[in-house]
Amino acid sequence: MNKLQHIAFIMDGNGRWGKKKNKGRNYGHLKGLETVKKVVKSSIKFKIPIITFYVFSSENWRRPKAEINFLFKLIDQYFSKEINNVIKQGIKLKILGELNKLPQNVRKTLKKCTELTKKNKKITVNLAINYGSKKEILYAFKKIKKRLTLKNFEKNLYTKNMPNPEILVRTGGHQRLSNFMLWQLAYAELFFINKLWPDFNSKDYFNIIQKYKKIIRNFGSL
Repeated sequence: MNKLQHIAFIMDGNGRWGKKKNKGRNYGHLKGLETVKKVVKSSIKFKIPIITFYVFSSENWRRPKAEINFLFKLIDQYFSKEINNVIKQGIKLKILGELNKLPQNVRKTLKKCTELTKKNKKITVNLAINYGSKKEILYAFKKIKKRLTLKNFEKNLYTKNMPNPEILVRTGGHQRLSNFMLWQLAYAELFFINKLWPDFNSKDYFNIIQKYKKIIRNFGSL
């Protein structure tokens, strides 16, 4: 049976879902947060040690300012209000990306949450915020002080000391990586789902895990 330690998610389709419901893109982001919470609960149930959500890419700054402001307000309000529930669930929160470019209140809230949850061990939830994989790779190269080796390089990625994802799930119908974990996903099994993120559910998640368990993974060998 294939070992499963890390699942990554590209949560595509929130805005389109909101527009389909005639309630706007921000409503879709709000509903998308509900799906995130369900996926975290399911991951704990399925005993997945690490999950990573692609929350906001380094390219998402091109979106309308009102939408960007809503997203950061949603992040700030959720973690300000729900931090005690996050701690009770045993969630260890980590942020992947360039935090220094985020609004000050959001930076402060996220740093507080990572500090308060750092000893939790039930599950690690990575939030990729202001994240771009190409920038991460450049960042890792610049930090290397010793001789360049695969081991030294990987020690300087945002995901240092973590196993690479065995599975990538992308909702929304698009079949691309969108500058997400390009290094880490080299041998991941890719699942592209035609549902929009707010419609993704625990049954979909369970079915993906079951399919993964049946895949023969050779990593270049026979």
